[in-house]
Formats: sequence, structure tokens, C-alpha cells
Amino acid sequence: MTATLDSSTVAQYLSEHPDFFAEHTSLLGEVKLSSPLTGRTISLQERQMEVMRDKYKALELRMSRLSRVAEENGAIANKFHGWNQAMLQVRDDAAMPRVLVDALQSNFGVPHVSLRLWQLAPEYADAWYSQNITADVRMFANGLQTPYCGSNHDFEAVQWLQADKVESTVMIALRTPGTGDTFGLLVLGSPDSERFTSSMGTDFLVHIGATASAALHALVAAKLH
Repeated sequence: MTATLDSSTVAQYLSEHPDFFAEHTSLLGEVKLSSPLTGRTISLQERQMEVMRDKYKALELRMSRLSRVAEENGAIANKFHGWNQAMLQVRDDAAMPRVLVDALQSNFGVPHVSLRLWQLAPEYADAWYSQNITADVRMFANGLQTPYCGSNHDFEAVQWLQADKVESTVMIALRTPGTGDTFGLLVLGSPDSERFTSSMGTDFLVHIGATASAALHALVAAKLH
């Protein structure tokens, strides 16, 4: 009695006998398959070509995405480099906050940027960047373990931007290198609700925070270094 063949048995047989079609070459043109792309009946060879074209298109799409990501990362790296260059030219510590903010705004095309610093040396107590800092803001910054990126929920710190409309924002805590003590908060804002979203990656924002912290730490009171 001949056992009933099912599709899995046939598939297993063909897998275990790779020379089957070499020994039965006529079947390559005779076997007919239904194309999922066109719905028409095609030969096995034509179906193989369809599969190869699909794989090629998928690979082409993936390479295109990788190329686009590489271009975007390259553009961000160039902006980051320009920002760093501007700060490296500063010779007066008191001027660093303004240069940092302005260069960040111009290099990255951010509509609004500001910051506030606390626990500063006495000579910086009256500077613009040490004003209007409440206990709530400091508490918020202390709890900000990673950059906030998303909608503006009427955050108090966003008021530093002095902008009529801020729909999305980034807030980055500034911390003492080594100890991690918080001494400031960097705020970016945009009227575009899609400029900064919670789905965005924050790797570059972390680097911005670390760089800004290192550049501004010279303003912190010596006993807190």
C-alpha cells in the first residue's frame, strides 16, 4: 500500500535530495505554480526569479535605510563638531553659557535654547543664568536621569525660553563630571509638536549633556568641585 504524501513529506524529500531536479530537468519547465504577486500560473523557474527579485528589493530597501541613517548621523556629527568648536574658542568662563546656548541654537537649528545653573561661585551669582531657579526646578533636574524629549506639559523650566509657543521640548540635567551632582538644566524648545518626541533616540542628547556639563563646570563653586 502506498502511503499518502503530504506537502511536508514532499518538502522533506526534496530537501534531502538536492539532485532531484538535476536528474529531472524537464520538471523545471513543467511544474506550474501560482504567483502570489500576479495571481497567474507560472513555472518553477519563474517563481524562483520572483523570489530572488523580492529578496533583492528587500536588501535594496535595507541598504537605503542604512545609508539614510548614516547620512543623518553624519549630519548630526558635523553639527556637534561645529558646536564644540565654538566653545573651544571661549577664553572667559563667564561667557561660556551664552556661547554654548547660541552655538547650540545656530548649529542644530533649534528655535529656542536656554539654561540655568546653581551652586555657582560668588562672582556669577548675578548672572542671567543663575536667576529664576526654584526649588521645584532643582528637584526636577535632580530626578532627570536621562534627557526628557517630548511634549511641553507646561514645565516651569520652559518659561526660561521666553517664547510665546513651545509645543515640544528637550530638558537635560547638567551634572558634575565624576560625582554626578546636578548643578544645572539645559532646555531646548520648538513650536513644532513633532520636533522633539518621546520616540526619538537620546544618544546624542546624552552627549550634548555631558559636553555642556564639562564646559560649564568651571563656574561651579570650588568647594563643590
